[in-house]
Amino acid sequence: MLQEQTFLDVIKHTPLVSIDLIFEDRSGKVLLGKRVNRPAQGYWFVPGGRIRKNEKIANAFRRIVLAELGVMATLADADLLGAFDHIYDDNCFGADGVNTHYVVLAYRVPWQDDWTITKDSQHTQMRWWSLASLSVAEEVHENTRLYFTGAVGR
Repeated sequence: MLQEQTFLDVIKHTPLVSIDLIFEDRSGKVLLGKRVNRPAQGYWFVPGGRIRKNEKIANAFRRIVLAELGVMATLADADLLGAFDHIYDDNCFGADGVNTHYVVLAYRVPWQDDWTITKDSQHTQMRWWSLASLSVAEEVHENTRLYFTGAVGR
């Protein structure tokens, strides 16, 4: 684990690589969590997380799904939607003058009826949203809304 100042230097000088999880139920609703942490603190956002150094994408995918939702899923359960840039004016430490650039691998994952969500410490709530609702809701972060409006900047 990096010390805070070292990680802040990484954020200042390089993009981070992460996975976003677009869980969709049978009715077409999408699962969003209300974020506790920066960046995008207080917004509704798709679950996701950073890939760690030397961690294979498949291993990161399993770890993130389990940590964020408490369910077991693998890359075989998902469809890669593409790679996307997410650039934020702030950072996870709230340090002035340091923005965050994520290169995000976005995956669509069909929700399985036998899965049960276990809320994690990174979200205050989890909720299913219709595409119509999330596409106009200001409390849903723009980077999440763009996945569904067809205007995603890759």
